[in-house]
Amino acid sequence: MSGRAPARMKAGEKLDLHTHSDRSDGTLPPAQVAREAARRGVRLWALTDHDTVSGLNEAAAEASSLGIAFIGGVEISTRQHDYLHILGLGVNHRDKRFLQTLEEAASRRDARIRRVTEQLAAAGVDISYAEIRGLARGSLSRAHIADLLKSKGYASSRSDAFRKYLDPGKPGYAPSGGLDACEAIAAITNAGGAAVVAHPGLVLPVLELPAWKTAGLAGLEVFYPSHSADMTRKLLEMAVKYGFFATAGSDYHGPDSGRTASLGAPLPEKLRDEVAASVEKFVWNS
Repeated sequence: MSGRAPARMKAGEKLDLHTHSDRSDGTLPPAQVAREAARRGVRLWALTDHDTVSGLNEAAAEASSLGIAFIGGVEISTRQHDYLHILGLGVNHRDKRFLQTLEEAASRRDARIRRVTEQLAAAGVDISYAEIRGLARGSLSRAHIADLLKSKGYASSRSDAFRKYLDPGKPGYAPSGGLDACEAIAAITNAGGAAVVAHPGLVLPVLELPAWKTAGLAGLEVFYPSHSADMTRKLLEMAVKYGFFATAGSDYHGPDSGRTASLGAPLPEKLRDEVAASVEKFVWNS
């Protein structure tokens, strides 16, 4: 048991409700992400790997040993947009229906990776699906393709590989084949979790908040590294308008991931306890 989220954190303590491990496209094992979170003063932490909950038990055990309040989560990709993702906080990771939904999401993800590999091969890039599968400890992602492109000298980093081969208009781009957003929201809600739109500032034109509220959407990730102050204010207003709670996450992926965000969400301390209280009931207790 990791214990309950602290009602009030001490000055300088942080929370982070959006992180990744090597069970999806992060670079560190779940237990190591927990240790890094503790080292950086994170007191309330959620692991939210893409379309998988396979790292939650390991993460929870390490968080407990470190005295960190832990929330088991997931991040589900959708077909509406490459970056329209739904976070699930506090999902029942043993729920059979939910696990079946994640298997379907993983199958769609796998199909996308195969399409990308075929397109790159047609463009003369020497990579195979088997090589990509060999890099992944959990769910496949385009980040694994980027890592392979880097290792074979086609790119200097993950971000360089995306720019050259995987972004829209490039030879290896294939659109997301994920779940419908309402499907993802309903699956999370039915598994006892809270559905939250991840990094909504990145997908503002495709937000359908009234419909998603009807489907069970509970929150917006208002505080996020790339959200400007103006965007953050706008999202806070949206959260109030629709009765959503606000969450905060770094989208940490670990070293050598091409992501610069470190653990600990970009959240003013005056709002930190309010965010923590909104997710307290989802803290891991089994």
